[in-house]
Amino acid sequence: MRVASALLTALTAFSAYYVYTPLPSTVSEPWKLMLLDATFRCAQDLSNLAHYIGFSHHLRVLNFISGYFDKLDPFSSGHLKVTDTVFDGVEVRIFEPMKEPYETLKRSIIYIHGGGWALGGARMRSYDSLCRKISEDVNAVVVSIEYRLVPDVHFPTPVYDVLSASKYFMRPEVLEKYSVDPDRIAISGDSAGGNLAAVVCQQLAEDPNVTTKVKLQALIYPVLQLLDFNTPSYQQNTDMPILSRFVMIKFWLDYLNGSHAYAHALLVNNHTSLDVREAGSLRERLNWNSLLPLAFKKDYKPVLQSTGTPNIIQAIPALLDIRASPLIAQKETLQLLPKTYILTCEHDVLRDDGSMYARRLQEAGIDVTHDHYEDGFHGCMIFATWPTYFSIGARTRDAYIKWLNENL
Repeated sequence: MRVASALLTALTAFSAYYVYTPLPSTVSEPWKLMLLDATFRCAQDLSNLAHYIGFSHHLRVLNFISGYFDKLDPFSSGHLKVTDTVFDGVEVRIFEPMKEPYETLKRSIIYIHGGGWALGGARMRSYDSLCRKISEDVNAVVVSIEYRLVPDVHFPTPVYDVLSASKYFMRPEVLEKYSVDPDRIAISGDSAGGNLAAVVCQQLAEDPNVTTKVKLQALIYPVLQLLDFNTPSYQQNTDMPILSRFVMIKFWLDYLNGSHAYAHALLVNNHTSLDVREAGSLRERLNWNSLLPLAFKKDYKPVLQSTGTPNIIQAIPALLDIRASPLIAQKETLQLLPKTYILTCEHDVLRDDGSMYARRLQEAGIDVTHDHYEDGFHGCMIFATWPTYFSIGARTRDAYIKWLNENL
């Protein structure tokens, strides 16, 4: 009896230690977020263990765990037709509203899911639900792209997948097939999907062979750069659920096919130190002292090393590639971009990426709406339905859809 009692006490203490994470009082529904984060960390620990014993790559295991009970076959309703198909070799899920009048050309949103370029998918319940909601509320054709994931592929393959599928869909004969107005197309994505959306918008804008132009881009807590892992939001939210700074760095290294041995060097900005000459011209485009509002900068100081690890650039040249970090694109490129919506959350390491991009776009003359949520956390928008419902998830989703409805 004493042994059982001791084991129960130890288990209770361990569970409390595992679940409890000190959180700011301003974050939305903190206890629910603790439980959600504990579940995600448990899945990460199991996947890391599977990787360590040689069972499979940790990202394959994590994707399997997170998606095993969450993938949906396409099913249509009375007001929405849902089908899976392939655009230029890339799998997509199409959501077509069936509201009258049927003969009217519809608006369209190309949607790119998040998940660190390694997790999630168009078939996951969370993204299927989000795209259904967008399609029904905006009365728009939604194309949700199932791009290939890390570790099966690496940068820049996801960029190519999204670009190929978007170009295919924007061909006049394909738009006609889906009754889409060629002048009312938006590209959108969240997190890593926001990264891909921003990159693809830049590439489409610069491509003289693309005759159909994107009207809007909408980026939800996007990841936009990897030159500085010590922006104020990275420093403020180092261990914040759902995305810590170290986890974001590992996602980056997996995406760029780099060794995790470089994680610490990235953590302290050794890859963009003053002796890394290749990074010199790019640092000014990422000067958060001039790009961020005072409320975001607070008392945080820049981390700029005089000497670092220049060989990282040779090992991982994509660290300085604009197709990985659209935030550092030249002003001439930004001037070509469409009207933009950017959503950021206070309790998110990526807050400053979105805020700096909004500022750079505004300086380039682009019309930008920047919605910032003081109680928001990374990934909150996809937590807007049972069993992972958060009020902040519903609020961010509804405001985003409202903007699309009013501007597309």
